Amino acid sequence: MPEKKQNDFTRRLIDLRESKNWSKTEVARRLGLSSMQRYANYEYGTNEPDSNMLKQIASLYNVTTDYLLGKNSTPVWANKKDTSDLEKFLKDNEGSMTYGGEDLTEEEKEQVRVAMMTIFWKRHKHD
Repeated sequence: MPEKKQNDFTRRLIDLRESKNWSKTEVARRLGLSSMQRYANYEYGTNEPDSNMLKQIASLYNVTTDYLLGKNSTPVWANKKDTSDLEKFLKDNEGSMTYGGEDLTEEEKEQVRVAMMTIFWKRHKHD
């Protein structure tokens, strides 16, 4: 049997499935897979989904593919609209990021983005 490799992706798949109280069989059915084992191998880390399947999984759980792949720490409960709204706000206001009349450096802008995202997620988690 192949060695099981748990990583951000496999942990997030398991957490998402368990948050819905779904079995692996139920997830496979919802994804239109003919075999539960194919989905289970994603959770076990023995196989990886292709890009189309990755998009289907993200859609099923209403999360981004970046979240699934561990590329960001957007909370599970944040849906795609939350993420795109915050991204749009930050992008639209990026050019006006100043302090004391001085433009911020790229590093400072990134720190502001991180701080704003932290505030946003904390505030919305308790709504």
